[in-house]
Amino acid sequence: MTRSEFQNLLNPDIQALLALHHSDDPAAFAMQFHSRKELPVRAMAAQLACRQKAVKKLPTLSQHNLLYTPLALEQSSGERTAAYKASFMSGKRAIDLSGGLGVDTMFLARVFQEVVYCERDPLLCAVVEHNLEVSGIANVEIMNGESISLLAEYPDNSFDWIYVDPSRREEGRRSIALEAASPDVVASHDLLLRRAKRVCIKASPALEISGLKKLLPTLQTIVVVSVDRECKEILLLLERACPGDGLEQVKAVCLSADSEEITEVAGGEESPRVVTGTVKEFLYEPDPAIIKARLSAVLARDSRLEFVNKSVDYLTADRKIDAFPGRTFRVVECVPYKPKSFRAFLERHAIAGASIQRRDFPLSAEELRKKYRLLESERAFLFFTKDAAGHPLCIYALRCFPGD
Repeated sequence: MTRSEFQNLLNPDIQALLALHHSDDPAAFAMQFHSRKELPVRAMAAQLACRQKAVKKLPTLSQHNLLYTPLALEQSSGERTAAYKASFMSGKRAIDLSGGLGVDTMFLARVFQEVVYCERDPLLCAVVEHNLEVSGIANVEIMNGESISLLAEYPDNSFDWIYVDPSRREEGRRSIALEAASPDVVASHDLLLRRAKRVCIKASPALEISGLKKLLPTLQTIVVVSVDRECKEILLLLERACPGDGLEQVKAVCLSADSEEITEVAGGEESPRVVTGTVKEFLYEPDPAIIKARLSAVLARDSRLEFVNKSVDYLTADRKIDAFPGRTFRVVECVPYKPKSFRAFLERHAIAGASIQRRDFPLSAEELRKKYRLLESERAFLFFTKDAAGHPLCIYALRCFPGD
C-alpha cells in the first residue's frame, strides 16, 4: 500500500464500498472493479483479504473500521495473546518498541495511563494513527523512527514497562536468534533496564530457551504461550532487580481463542521422569507450550501421571483427568511394533484410517502411512514410539473429546 492509496482508502465512499463487499473474494472484487480507474482497486482488494483474516485473529478489534498492511497483519500478535500480556503488565507509562500494526499497543493502552508507540515505517504510523482514532483510543503517542534511538532520548526510569517484539525478518530472511533480530535486545539490554524496571520481550516460539540467562542477565521468567494447542510466542520477562546469578522461572501458559480460561504450569529445575512399565487405560499428550517449556515432568508429578518412556512426552494413567491441558486418548490396545505382524493388527481392529503420531521412532509418519495404506482420521490415533526398555511400540487409541 502506497501513501496515496492509504489516503484514498480514508474516503468514506470507499470505506462504504469495502463494507458492502466485505465477504467478497478479493480476486473477484479486483476483476469486477478493474475498470474503475478512480478507485484504488488493488489496495481495496488487499484490504478485503486482510479484513477477512483479521476477523479470526482480531475478533473484537476488527469490528472497527481498521486498515491493515498484509505484512503487519501477518506479524502482529493475535488478540488472545495481546490480552494475556496486558493482564500482567500495568502502570502509568509503557513504551512499545515494536510498532507494527499496534495490536499490543492497543491492549496496553487499556491498562496504562499512557503508551508510546514506536515504528520506523511512516506509513504504518499513519495506519495505526487511523486505527487508534476509529477504536476510540486516545492515550497513545506515536513516534516515527528507529526504536532504540528513540528510547535513548528518554531519561532513566521513564517507563514502568518496555515491550518489544524484535523483527525476525531482515532483508527477506527469517531468523530465530535474539542477536539477529531488530532491535538487538541483547546489545540493548542495559539501556532497556535503565529506562524501565521491567521489560517484556516477545520471541519466536522456535527459540531455544536454555542458556538465555547468559544473554539477558536480568531474565526473571520465561513464558511459553500457546493458543488452541499451537505455540504462538515465548515471552522473556526482565526485572532490573533480578540477580544475574539467579535461576529464571519457566512457565507454560495455555490459552483458548474462544474463552478467557487460562491454564498455567510453572517450574524451575526439571523434575525427574517417572516411567511406567505398561501403558495404561488413558494416554495423555501435554499442550505444546508445556512440552516446549520442558514442564511435562512437572505436570506428570502434579497430576500423578507416568511417562511411556524417558525420551518423549507421552503420559499415561488408569484414570481420566478432566480439563487436562493437552489431548486425552482412551487406549484400545498397545502392541510391540513388528513389521511382519503389524498389518494383521490393523486388520484385526479394522483400522483403515488413523492419525499417525510418532516420536522417537525410526519410520516417519509419511513412511508409515504409505507402508500400510492408511487414510486420515480425527478419532482413531496410532502412536508409534518406544516402550520403557527402548523397544518399538504402537499404541492404538481413540481421541477423547469434552463430554465423552
